Amino acid sequence: MRQVVLSLCALAMTCGAAAESKRTPGGHPDLSGVYDSGSLTPLNRPEAFGDKQFLSPEEADKIIRENREGLAAANQASDPNREAPVLGGGEVKTGGGGGTGGYNAFWIDRGDGLVEINGKVRTSIIYDPPNGRQPPMTPAGQKKMAENFTSFTYVNDGTPSWLDDAGPGPFDGPESLALAERCLLGFSAGPPSIPGLYNNFKRIIQTEDHVMILLEMVHDARVIRLNSQHAPEGFRTWLGDSIGWWEGNTLVVDTTNFKTHTGLYGGDENLHLTERFTKLESGDLLYDFTVDDPTAWTAPWSGQYVWKQKTGEDERVYEYACHEGNYAMGNILRGARLLEEEELARRSAEASE
Repeated sequence: MRQVVLSLCALAMTCGAAAESKRTPGGHPDLSGVYDSGSLTPLNRPEAFGDKQFLSPEEADKIIRENREGLAAANQASDPNREAPVLGGGEVKTGGGGGTGGYNAFWIDRGDGLVEINGKVRTSIIYDPPNGRQPPMTPAGQKKMAENFTSFTYVNDGTPSWLDDAGPGPFDGPESLALAERCLLGFSAGPPSIPGLYNNFKRIIQTEDHVMILLEMVHDARVIRLNSQHAPEGFRTWLGDSIGWWEGNTLVVDTTNFKTHTGLYGGDENLHLTERFTKLESGDLLYDFTVDDPTAWTAPWSGQYVWKQKTGEDERVYEYACHEGNYAMGNILRGARLLEEEELARRSAEASE
């Protein structure tokens, strides 16, 4: 019987040491490949779960089923004869799009599974603090977060409501808009990489001296120098300066030297990120990260989830052009100027009556 089991393992490459992934000439696990980091598991544990770390099979099945049903409903064909949305987007007035929304959920690809590690389904990606939630932000972190989302949080009622607010407006110029709106950084690719609404694919190319992670979101490429030293402090980039080394079968990546704004909302130039990449017997990748930014959060926090390995010709990272040429930017700013002009003219006419 043992002989039969060993033969099956040799064929399927799924048992014990035989299942160990291929290695590089230097003897390290080969992480190269395409992965899908999409997941229905939220970054922060929903408050309804309290201190509960894991879901029961019934709870997990319910979340997956409701997500599937919700997408099916959202993907129903739109009525071509429907009327235009009301001015300002209707009842939902928060955000640049108000309540207008999209035609359907065609572009939404959060994933269709939940984070399962060691046979247990997590209620959140964050595991430290134990409550599964990011620690409170510092006042400086809260201010940076608010500034980043200025163009998302104004009241969209079809008028330039920002005219009555002190300070700069949300559409004063390109620099007023969020980095994601400007296609400079993705809103989930990080680092650290966190599951987003779509574009969750990653491609890793590994050599003996470097590891490159191509992010589908905004097609950024992270280049990690192995067994190296950090660049001088004055050398700062959107994705930070990443160096890596092997601890057994785990690639440890240390990233510093971020710009004032980072791909992690709320993070700043003091962000220190530690990531661990471990190839699993299944071919998937266990991704673990720790965020330490004392000027943004009151304590460090850590998360962990699985990147699913993808194979086949149709499972590749294609170019994500964001809004090519950024043509929308001119229209966003032009529309804001027109609204301001109309409102100021109206106020002037009222004052002269």
